Amino acid sequence: MEALERHDLKCLSHALAVLDDEPVIVLHRPTGTGFEVRIGGIGDNFQLHTLLAHVLVGGGHVAGTTPSVESVRLATDPEPAAGRTRTVATGSFELLAPDGTPIWNEGLPDDIPVVEGHRLLVLDEPAYRRSWNADRFFPHLPGKAELIRVLGADETRAWFARTSPGTDRLS
Repeated sequence: MEALERHDLKCLSHALAVLDDEPVIVLHRPTGTGFEVRIGGIGDNFQLHTLLAHVLVGGGHVAGTTPSVESVRLATDPEPAAGRTRTVATGSFELLAPDGTPIWNEGLPDDIPVVEGHRLLVLDEPAYRRSWNADRFFPHLPGKAELIRVLGADETRAWFARTSPGTDRLS
């Protein structure tokens, strides 16, 4: 595995870490709400961030900046962009592990820790305004994120109990 950290093997390492049809429990700290989202084909957390904002903000579940139609198209369209675009996506969240450590946009969805058999991601208010080029890491691999369900208050509270103290806004 150490050999995969070499720069010339970064794409292979990223490809091997792509999740497919993976359920993720997503907790939105500012509202104390929880969601089950299914993801797949996402090459980095920039793309994940864009798609989570599309599903949760664009779907009216939480407040934030809705990604542009073009940035969502670039993240999901089976047809890759014809070369590099100048489309910019803007962050709506701070991505956090259950223990409160940052999950960087430069990382991979595979970085989201598994807690009791489920990947568990906490979203918080962004610490600062961030934006990035909306092109995807793997141009020929369309990503997807779909809301499976909104968690009930009791289930959400139970998942927040598995995070670091202070992340549960429901108690």
